Amino acid sequence: MQKHVFIVYTNAVEGRDDAYNDWYDNQHLKDVLAIPGIVAAQRFALSDKQRLDPPYPWKYAAIYEIETDDLDSVIGPLKDWIGTDRMPRSDAMDQHREAYFFHPITERKTQ
Repeated sequence: MQKHVFIVYTNAVEGRDDAYNDWYDNQHLKDVLAIPGIVAAQRFALSDKQRLDPPYPWKYAAIYEIETDDLDSVIGPLKDWIGTDRMPRSDAMDQHREAYFFHPITERKTQ
């Protein structure tokens, strides 16, 4: 199986972080993990310390691990389900986001 990661950068609507995080953690992750081929998910918040100076465009990131030989079989449901009963959106999420699929080009290295 080919491995991929899907990295999604998002923000909450100003003042709605609690509602956004509740929806993402308790609803959206489960909905995305229902897509065959998506095998794991983890969310991240921007750390207080950064190498570069602000502004920082994204406060949150989600990394989804994918195992499939047919990436279209994952992309299709992501496009088709979002905004439906299978994958409802939250009005607490800012509609501007960036999302990209990556595949490994090296072996995983450790110390």
